[in-house]
Order: sequence, then C-alpha cells, then structure tokens
Amino acid sequence: MTDVILACSYRVDDVRAALGDGAAYGVRLRYVVEREPLGTGGGLRNATDLAVGTVVVFNGDVITDADLTAMGRFHRERGSRTTIYLRPVEDPRPFGLVETDADGRVRAFREKPTTGEEITTNTINAGTYLIDAPLLERIPRGKVLSIEREFFPVIVADGVPTYGWIVDPYWRDIGSPVAYRAVQTDLLEQRVSGAPAPEGRAVGGSWIADDARIDPGASVEAPSVVGPGTVIAARARVGPRSVLGARCRIGAGARLDSAILWDDVEIGAGAVLRDCVVASGSRIGPGVEIAPETTLAAGTVMLN
Repeated sequence: MTDVILACSYRVDDVRAALGDGAAYGVRLRYVVEREPLGTGGGLRNATDLAVGTVVVFNGDVITDADLTAMGRFHRERGSRTTIYLRPVEDPRPFGLVETDADGRVRAFREKPTTGEEITTNTINAGTYLIDAPLLERIPRGKVLSIEREFFPVIVADGVPTYGWIVDPYWRDIGSPVAYRAVQTDLLEQRVSGAPAPEGRAVGGSWIADDARIDPGASVEAPSVVGPGTVIAARARVGPRSVLGARCRIGAGARLDSAILWDDVEIGAGAVLRDCVVASGSRIGPGVEIAPETTLAAGTVMLN
C-alpha cells in the first residue's frame, strides 16, 4: 500500500506535523479534513473523491497484525463488495455483534445485547474494511453518519454481497491511556507479528540508542527502550516495560516501572513513576511520586 488518505478533524495540524507527506514511510500521504466531525461514515464519504477501486479502511485507534493480503484474497474469492474483519471475543456483550452464514456472508448486525438476551454469535466488528469505492457514494455528503449503524446494515438489507472475514490475530483498541500503555508492553514483548523492533542496539532484552548515556551504577531492566540522547544517572532503575523517548534525563536514584516517557522529559533524583504516561517536555521534580494510571499532558511540571 503506497497511497494513504487520512480522514481527519481534531488537531489535524498535530497529525501533519508528526507524519508529514508520508515520504519517510515510503507512502504518499494525503489529508482530508472535516470542518465538523462527520462520524465514521460521513468522514469516509468526505474522502471518497480521492479513492478508487477497492478501498481499505482502518479505524485509526486500532493496532492489529491481521494479514491484509489474506483478507483481500477472501474478498475476491467470495465476490464480495464489502468485507468486514470480524474477530471472536469471549464476552461479546460490550460490542455490536455481526451474524454471518456458514460461508461468511453477513446476515445481520445487532446492537449490544442486553442482560438476559440470547447471544447468537461471538464475532464483533474489528474496524478494518474492504469496500468497493462506488458503494460509498450511497453516503450523503456532509452528513454525520455511522458506517456501522447506518451504512453496513442498509447494504446488507439491499442484498449487496457483504462478507465477514473471521480471524483471531493480535488486535487492540488503543483509544484510552490504559490500552495505550498495554500495547507498549505487547510491542516490547514482541506479541505483535511483523512489528518492527525499536530503534537502537539490543542489550539484554532491551533496546538502547547508540548515543544514550547510562551511568555504570544505573540499571535498565528488560524489556525496555532507551531513546536517542537520553541520559540515565547513577543508581536510577528503568524498567521493566518502560519506554523512554529521545533526550530524556533520568535523575540519580529515580525509579521507573512500566512508565512511558515521550521526548524531552526530565525526571528528578529519587522520583518514582509506575504504570503511567508522561508526554513530551514534562518535568517531574526530585522525590515526586506519580501514581499508577496517571497520564500527564505535554509540558506538565510537578514539584514537591
């Protein structure tokens, strides 16, 4: 895949600053901006003037190692016009359910079942679709619309060939800070097939940037990542399951356990951070303890 369209609304300038034109990733990256959020269907319709053929649609807050080549083969073999990646879950009640026939053709969509209601399937929509681009013209321009509730059920009712591709690869929604931290751990422990290893040299199960400086009296417990230009002072302990971005400074005797630090974060001597996320440019003073499940915004300053 070399032609990528981002359907954006909220803080699109930050997305552009992070990803640019896609050249660094070997793709052509274009942005389609919604002046007002249009929902999962309306936002997709907003981008369709740039789309031809079979469009691969991803929810932006999901990480998966699903085999899209296999999904495309399934799509073609079935003569499908829309294929939805479905995954089985142990308890489907918190999700909308998708019922299929024996050959995978989608029969019905059901909202989250209520307590006591019969569970007819354990397969849920996993947020990846193959859609023939002309079908998207059914979505009115500029209308707020849910693809899950207002598009898929209609095309199924109209007899448009729609299939569910049911597989169970790695999949995680990272739309919350807790889930975001969890996926960092999954990546560190190499549970995501095909994910690139972190930058830096592998040292005892961790990845250390070549220009990182770690005092001989400090320790980095695997698996962890220490980014470029980061400095770790004497007696500091980093890890396990910690990720330090570029140019972080970790003070003497500080303790980081399952802490995710973005770039340019400064941690004072003796500070303790566990199960947290600290965004770029933040400063944590000496002796400060950050409680588990805390997420700190960029530029946060915390002092005793």
